[in-house]
Amino acid sequence: MSSEYLVFAAYAAVTTALAWLLAVHLHRVYADQRPWLGAVARPVERLILGAAGPAARHPQGWLAYAGAVLTFNLAGFVALYAVLRLQGVLPLNPEGIAAMSPDLAFNTAISFVTNTNWQAYSGEVQLSYLSQMVGLTVQNFVSAATGMAVAVAVIRGFVAKGDGRLGNFWTDMVRSVLYVLLPLSVVAAVVLIWQGVPQSLSAYVRATTLEGASQVIAQGPAAAQIAIKQLGTNGGGFFGVNSAHPLENPTILSNMVQTVYLLLIPVAFCFLFGRMVGDRRQGWAIFAAMGVLFVAGLLAMNLPEQAGSPALAQATGITGPNMEGKEVRFGATLSVLWAEATTAASNGSVNAMHDSFMPISGLVMMLNMQVGEVIFGGVGSGLYGMLLYVVLAVFLAGLMVGRTPEYLGKKIEGREVTLSVLAFLSMPLGILVFSALSTVIPAGLASLQETGPHGLSELLYAYSSATGNNGSAFGGFGAAAPFHTTLQGIAMALGRYAIIVPMLAVAGSLAMKSPVPATAGTFPTHGPLFVLLLVITVLVLGALTFFPALVLGPIAEHVSMLGGQTF
Repeated sequence: MSSEYLVFAAYAAVTTALAWLLAVHLHRVYADQRPWLGAVARPVERLILGAAGPAARHPQGWLAYAGAVLTFNLAGFVALYAVLRLQGVLPLNPEGIAAMSPDLAFNTAISFVTNTNWQAYSGEVQLSYLSQMVGLTVQNFVSAATGMAVAVAVIRGFVAKGDGRLGNFWTDMVRSVLYVLLPLSVVAAVVLIWQGVPQSLSAYVRATTLEGASQVIAQGPAAAQIAIKQLGTNGGGFFGVNSAHPLENPTILSNMVQTVYLLLIPVAFCFLFGRMVGDRRQGWAIFAAMGVLFVAGLLAMNLPEQAGSPALAQATGITGPNMEGKEVRFGATLSVLWAEATTAASNGSVNAMHDSFMPISGLVMMLNMQVGEVIFGGVGSGLYGMLLYVVLAVFLAGLMVGRTPEYLGKKIEGREVTLSVLAFLSMPLGILVFSALSTVIPAGLASLQETGPHGLSELLYAYSSATGNNGSAFGGFGAAAPFHTTLQGIAMALGRYAIIVPMLAVAGSLAMKSPVPATAGTFPTHGPLFVLLLVITVLVLGALTFFPALVLGPIAEHVSMLGGQTF
């Protein structure tokens, strides 16, 4: 076994073990069973929920839960937009950075509220310290907590005994922040500061190089934001080049800590699902399906990156891994691992430039996002996104055996299937339709750096990332154009709420149903056969939807490269 596969195996083992332990804590948090840190966090929880009033504790049906989610997120959008537009006159702005333009502030506010963290800006140039801390970092916490709360509510829908209750959004969100996100972020921030990541409010440093040139070294309260951006699958970097920046990700240790944090909570939610439904095998089945897809993507990406560019080898005789756009301190192996994890986990942070990866690697990253960010996915959102596919897979299994589909004792009927299909359609709408619009409107085409298949890949990647709430990009794409900041803002909202609302409706519908006992004809949903069916459902419904577009983009680029043609 070569060294990179040993690295991959060690990463998988460590992440899985830590996630399993975290799932124990998560179950205690959401079941209110004396969670760890309860003695410290409980008084704060009571203070916050007490100030919010009785509505913060009463059980909610799906409509009330969805209404609370949308109301809270709308308020967060308005607050963040105001901060970005007013940052020029607000304090904690030692560099005197001016206010964001209306279209860019709109895009950025939606981006962080929807847990996308798409960056059409450069943080050290266009954001004050106040905007970074009060604006972006706060949304990193609450947008992640929103996804976690929705996932827990959806799980409760599968186990409710006919009362229609999904819990309370305000309680779930507060507990997610106090008991999970905040303590784990503090641990990561301390480690990152130890490794050399700055955490200060001092002005930028002006230095004179050995050649006599002047250089501005940006700094600021970076470590705190970087910790939650990874843990909460947010992804937006403090600096413009994200975790490829030496002050954002200075060492191998900082890189591995951040890579583990990319998947920690999404993996833990698989195991949490099994605990909450009372059958841990169900959680392991979902974990196995996600794991198969993750490993397949990792291997498919690693092979071309390790082989390098045939065009470069033919022209120069230089062979070896593809190192264009990659940091030498991480190399191809750690760059591939990060790229697979960040696109699978709906994170979007980068430690290498995805635009410079081989065409097949770009295809894998796009597929990770296009299937709905369900290969572990974002915190909470990955699980409820995969449960969408579970509903459809169970429905298909029911058709094959000629029985009413059932999952965890709940009958899956027309309403649940219809809502799941509506949620699924948000991805092709946001990706294919919006990408198509961008190819026929001059303002959309003006943002492309490249022509030919790679130019199409830039567009496909951008709208896959926006609709999938990922946030990464091919670096050559001109993301700051008003056409794209506006259209992608709409895509980000569509990809977030057009899935949340239908999945809460599915949960509400199931919560009204009483469980039925399993019979000899019940299709088991915890074994290898169901795992295989779930994987096939994701690939057939998700991947094949985008296959024609991918043929014209990365696949055409790959074939052209093999033929010696470059663009």
